[in-house]
Amino acid sequence: MICTVKIVTLGCPKNLVDSRQIKGYLIKEGYSLVDDVSEARVIIVNTCGFIEDAKRESIETIIEMLQYKENGTCKYLVVAGCLAQKYVDELTREIPEIDAIVGTGDIPIIPKVLSGLDFKQQVNYVGNPNSFLYNLDLPQMPSETEHYAYLKIAEGCDNACSYCVIPAMRGSYRSRKMEEIIQEANNLVKQGIKEIILIAQDTTLYGYDLYGKLELPNLLQELARIEGIRWIRILYSYPNNITDELLYTIKKEKKICSYLDIPLQHISDSVLGSMGRPMTRKETENLILRIRRIIPEIILRSTFIIGFPGETKEDFAELLSFINKTKFERAGFFAYSREPGTRAAILDRQVSTKEKERRLENITTLQKEILSVTQASKIGQEVLILVDGPSNDYEGLWEGRTEGDAPEIDGVVYFESKPGLLIGDFVYVKITHSQEFALVGEIKNEFS
Repeated sequence: MICTVKIVTLGCPKNLVDSRQIKGYLIKEGYSLVDDVSEARVIIVNTCGFIEDAKRESIETIIEMLQYKENGTCKYLVVAGCLAQKYVDELTREIPEIDAIVGTGDIPIIPKVLSGLDFKQQVNYVGNPNSFLYNLDLPQMPSETEHYAYLKIAEGCDNACSYCVIPAMRGSYRSRKMEEIIQEANNLVKQGIKEIILIAQDTTLYGYDLYGKLELPNLLQELARIEGIRWIRILYSYPNNITDELLYTIKKEKKICSYLDIPLQHISDSVLGSMGRPMTRKETENLILRIRRIIPEIILRSTFIIGFPGETKEDFAELLSFINKTKFERAGFFAYSREPGTRAAILDRQVSTKEKERRLENITTLQKEILSVTQASKIGQEVLILVDGPSNDYEGLWEGRTEGDAPEIDGVVYFESKPGLLIGDFVYVKITHSQEFALVGEIKNEFS
């Protein structure tokens, strides 16, 4: 039997959860997981394939891992995840050194795949992505961190955005049962987790397929009752399912972070129509006004695609004006990636790479200016932060996050530690300086 396994995870937090699931299946069958890739007899690369940059990173990582197969202790290389699901034929043809390719719907059979590698040259197990849904019927693996954890509440996507390959990679929308999610949250709290971060391709659609109605508000209320959870954060909230019930739940439940991540993608009606997005500019503006009216302290994050096919200079100017007017506390911008198999890939009037880069630079500069003003306004305030640990950026300093900052996505707060301070503590920090994506301060109270 193959004994030692290293899993290399790429992409979004949803892939981190999948890797946690893979680890559970492997441990159940007697495999040993190692942290050092040079000690692994088998390497599994859990890939991302959402956009061109993600595909490039996945391919580069596969090539890098092949070096351990050629020169080290690794005997077998397995490629799993989104890239494997969508591009199995290309991977088989272009990188024959891969020993096995496993799709997103085939996670449970990975131990079986590994046990058969001694007998076959290359094996491909890429079936229907709808055949698998994350579950708790295996050993509970610890979170990737000591104090926060991602909790996947659903899989797949039913939205028909013209640029997106997720439905082909992940299948249709499938909610997990509420009682199972609550059970997992309780298990995470027993491990010492303080912050639960809800993820799915579309968190606001949660429960509709199972219960016939949007159940995210009820799920949040149940999670808020769990003793030991301090923060509950929601990511990937599709805008057309953000109801008043959800907003008032966030406002009422103090454990729920006043933070919403709403991928809007654009604001021009013509571009939104080509994208297959469900809301118009007017509807979007009304939604933002409604959110800020109900939860005045809300931190809004959004993402936008720049250079979508047919995006004119006027469309881009409209987006710039919208960003300047709305002043999102957090925003990310990405150049459009032409993905084979999507409707957008065959649209006319593709924007040149040079023009996409120019527009991306312009809008990123604008958001930095907005963020600079927002950050400076925090000077003198005392903010509650969750301590993430010693900083990798500044020797001698620690860092943490406010409820308006998701890990690995948003900003951090730097501060000098005090004796007895632990990762996962909550502490008030008085802000003394601001940076582009960070704040600097000093601890003002005892921690808990």
